[in-house]
Amino acid sequence: MRPSSSLFPAVLAGFVAVLVGYASSAAIIWQAAAAAGATPHQIAGWMTALGLGMGVSTLALSLWYRSPVLTAWSTPGAALLATSLQGVTLAETIGIFIFANALILLCGVTGLFARLMKIIPHTLAAAMLAGVLLRFGLQAFTNLEGHFLLCGSMLLAWLIAKAFAPRYAIVATLLVGSVTAWAGGDVVTDNLAFSLVMPEFIAPKFTFTTLVSIGLPFFLVTMASQNAPGFATMKASGYPVAVSPLIIFTGALALLFSPFGVYSICIAAITAAICQSPDAHPDADKRWMAAAAAGVFYLLAGIFGGSITALMAALPLSWIQTLAGLALLGTISGSLFQALQHETERDAAIVTFLVTASGVTLLGIGSAFWGLIAGGICFAVLSRFRRA
Repeated sequence: MRPSSSLFPAVLAGFVAVLVGYASSAAIIWQAAAAAGATPHQIAGWMTALGLGMGVSTLALSLWYRSPVLTAWSTPGAALLATSLQGVTLAETIGIFIFANALILLCGVTGLFARLMKIIPHTLAAAMLAGVLLRFGLQAFTNLEGHFLLCGSMLLAWLIAKAFAPRYAIVATLLVGSVTAWAGGDVVTDNLAFSLVMPEFIAPKFTFTTLVSIGLPFFLVTMASQNAPGFATMKASGYPVAVSPLIIFTGALALLFSPFGVYSICIAAITAAICQSPDAHPDADKRWMAAAAAGVFYLLAGIFGGSITALMAALPLSWIQTLAGLALLGTISGSLFQALQHETERDAAIVTFLVTASGVTLLGIGSAFWGLIAGGICFAVLSRFRRA
């Protein structure tokens, strides 16, 4: 096989991985940044910094280990932020980023990652994540009222693509939704401008309530729902790379760029699987080239982060919410399955899910934290009496 014939699938796999990553969650990040009060210019800077951070880390790790190590932002983490940052200042939001990334780095340096994940039952972590994401899943369907043609066409495109080409379901949804929105005159192009945007430094502010109610759940969701599946995907694909060095590298890089809007840099799972499959390269030892190609596309996406943000601002909110909801359906269903699969832990898991999904705020602390506390109490009490 000629090198060029085997290189093209690797480059294509890298491109698809980045496209799927951006298509599935860029809209969620846009919502999170907007909830924190960031201006369109600041959001563009966040997208630039995130793209550059993921590009540098993916390229460096893939070339160093000669393995398809793909990094990504935390989509579940972005979803949690989008539902939790209302009323939080931009400076406090940056403080949350620094706090969570510092905890991730600490886990890597001390080797506490595996032990920390064992403290919280996996069923409760999955239930908390499902509760956080529930609103996004509902938005995929509630927007049918008032935007039937746009949202209905996106749902239909997702269903057909899911049946025949599930890997590209979100890409098909994005394209069909964009064309429908454009044809219906829902795309606002008055302020559409394509330009390079430099990330803006934002001084952090640390408050106890935001760090506990948002920062801690965000850290747990990122580790349990993004990093842990990322390492599991690599191991399942035959690439058992050491955990701690990768956590240290990605955590340190995210911490360094946190003041510029980099809320997380994690080990990718779903998009990484694209670069780790035989379709990327027939030789497993050369699939790192697909991840390296993804790193290059990440860098390009970062350089043109302002353009991506401008497109997001031009599209209708119903398009963004429907796309985000459909992109998260797999995560929601997987989380619910994991949360409820053990009968003895089901009651505690459903309490965690409902409290988290309720959106209740007590003592200034958000529902994700209280869901974990309520579920943990149920888990401890019920486990003790069942053993007795």
